[in-house]
Amino acid sequence: MIQPVDILAIGVHPDDVELSCSGTLLKHKAAGMRFGILDLTLGELGTRGNSAIRKEEAMKAAELMGAVFRIQLDLGDGFFNYSEQSIRAIIPVIRAARPALVLANALEDRHPDHGRAAKLTADACFYAGLRKITSVWEGQEQAAHRPRAVYHYSQDYYLPPDLIVDISDFMDAKLEAIRCFKSQFYDPQSKEPESPISGKEFIDEVTAKCRVAGRSVGVRFGEAFNVKRPPGIQLLTDLL
Repeated sequence: MIQPVDILAIGVHPDDVELSCSGTLLKHKAAGMRFGILDLTLGELGTRGNSAIRKEEAMKAAELMGAVFRIQLDLGDGFFNYSEQSIRAIIPVIRAARPALVLANALEDRHPDHGRAAKLTADACFYAGLRKITSVWEGQEQAAHRPRAVYHYSQDYYLPPDLIVDISDFMDAKLEAIRCFKSQFYDPQSKEPESPISGKEFIDEVTAKCRVAGRSVGVRFGEAFNVKRPPGIQLLTDLL
C-alpha cells in the first residue's frame, strides 16, 4: 500500500536503488524522513536469477532498509518505451506517494535502460503536476502532484557530480541492503553464468566508488548525484 513519503526512489531495475542511493535513503530515514521505492521493471533480462527471485530479494531489501513501500511496475526490462502509456503508469505512484524529492536513474550510463529511465522518470514527475491529466489509484481519482526536485544518482559511468551526500555512517547498512540480491552478486556456489556484477571484486568496487565520492568532499564515503535544474538554497553556509 502506498503512503505519502518525503522521498521516492525510482529505479528501472530492482537493485538500482540499493546500489546507487541506499546510503542516502538510510541517512534521511535516520533524520526522521520517510521513503518509498518504485521499480519500473522486474529485471527479467538480468543474466542471473529471474523476475520472481528478484522480486523476493527486492522486497527483503526494502524491509531491511525500512522503506514505507516498494512498488514494482512491469514496463519491460530492456524494451520499455518512452511513451504516454509508460508515463501514465508512473504518474499514479507519484501522486499517491506525494514526495517532495524523487531520486532517479543516471542521466547517462553503460546500460541503455538507465538513461532512458532517467528521462522517463523526470518527465513523469512533471506531468504528474498537470491537473488535466487524470489518474486513478485504488478506485479514487487523484489530485495533481509535482515533486519539488529530481536528483539523478550515479551508476556505472563517472559523471562529474553536482552534489554528494555524506553516507559515512551508513556504508555498512548500504552493503547489507545490496547483499539482499544474492542472485545477482558474488556467490561461489552459483551455477549461473558470470555477469559484469557477479565477480568477487564488484562489491569492493561499489565501496571504492563511494570512497572516491566521499574523498572529494572530505568525508569517508559519499553518494553522488546530478541535477538538470540547479538546487536552490537559503544561505551559502548551508553548503558548508
